[in-house]
Amino acid sequence: MDSSDEESDQEYLFKVVIIGDSAVGKSNLLTRYAKNEFNMHSKSTIGVEFQTQTMEIDGKEVKAQIWDTAGQERFRAVTSAYYRGAVGALVVYDISRSTTFESVTRWLEELKTHSDTTVARMLVGNKCDLNNIRAVSIEDGKNLAEKEGLFFMETSALDSTNVKTAFEMVIREIYNNVGRKALNSDSYKAELSVNRVTLTNAGDDESKQNQSKYSCCS
Repeated sequence: MDSSDEESDQEYLFKVVIIGDSAVGKSNLLTRYAKNEFNMHSKSTIGVEFQTQTMEIDGKEVKAQIWDTAGQERFRAVTSAYYRGAVGALVVYDISRSTTFESVTRWLEELKTHSDTTVARMLVGNKCDLNNIRAVSIEDGKNLAEKEGLFFMETSALDSTNVKTAFEMVIREIYNNVGRKALNSDSYKAELSVNRVTLTNAGDDESKQNQSKYSCCS
């Protein structure tokens, strides 16, 4: 096998976390993406669960280890280990519950406190199938995302709207940025290696993405 073949077979493994208040649909977003399933009666996550998803980018195998944990305060003790080494995050709120939107800033602060490695962050307004009882406007979501420098998308785990797109945008953004930003730092590589997130050089190719930063339900 020549070196170019060997390079194309190199594997990327990125840790992505899903954060947000309890019952905003974090677990259902993950199961919809990973298994194309939705459980109307799903119970609150206890502790931490993760799914590993694989996609191909530029002929390379990219794996995302996506972590999901409960939003309830009584499980906050898991946060340090949960965030450690995360290079991507989806911050989720429920468009029908304004209090979950108001909590976004706190979750972003927590992310910043526990992980200095995050390179791709997306604000996700979930449950856009509940448009008839919407409490948070699309405009409010866009404005907050713009203020905080986040991607923004509205999703529905119930009917699959934008779920795959949201996860894949975050994974592609990590892929497009990690090689250029992170691999220059030995300490960064060591931190991620310890936390089971491995990086291989993505080269200097500029992003081939030309996606809109904002997307939402029609």
